Amino acid sequence: MENFIIDFMDKFGYLAVFLLITLENIFPPIPSEIILTLGGFMTISTSMNVPVVILIATLGSVAGAIILYLVGRLISTERLEKILSGRTGRILHLNPEDVEKAKKWFLKCGNKAVFICRCIPIVRSLISLPAGSTKMSFAPFIVFTSAGTIIWNTVLVVLGRIAGNTWERIAGYFDTFSTIVLIVILIICAICGVLFLKARFLK
Repeated sequence: MENFIIDFMDKFGYLAVFLLITLENIFPPIPSEIILTLGGFMTISTSMNVPVVILIATLGSVAGAIILYLVGRLISTERLEKILSGRTGRILHLNPEDVEKAKKWFLKCGNKAVFICRCIPIVRSLISLPAGSTKMSFAPFIVFTSAGTIIWNTVLVVLGRIAGNTWERIAGYFDTFSTIVLIVILIICAICGVLFLKARFLK
């Protein structure tokens, strides 16, 4: 994967940054850390420059986020409530009220959630799904997605330029950070799952 990204960016420059970052937002396992830090390094070795790399990467991120937002609209909370009101809900011990509670929370904290999550590996892409399913207003979604994305992109691109030939070391650090975040998320999900099951089955 890393060699492909390096070769692709070396050949297509800004276009490669846009396409790879768009795909990274739709498919999180693609490492934005490598794309962005390499982009920063390439501002030293090619005619690419830092502000344009950040701009192109941000446009790619927003494009990918919009796609996931639209996917979220297809699996709206109304559809989830309808599904959970039947046999599936009884099997999972979920009900439409659970969806409504989650929707109310997101509508209350959605702007902050989108902004903060855009600066966190893995969830930075996935946050677009609940934003779409709860029908978060499109304009605020774009604004807060862009704001959080610019921070993430700027940090990695600038670090890549500063690191120069050692840009891969920076990418490695962020990859380790992403792994830690994933482990924390899995632990939190496991704890929440246990607490939920206890609450529903041990009433």
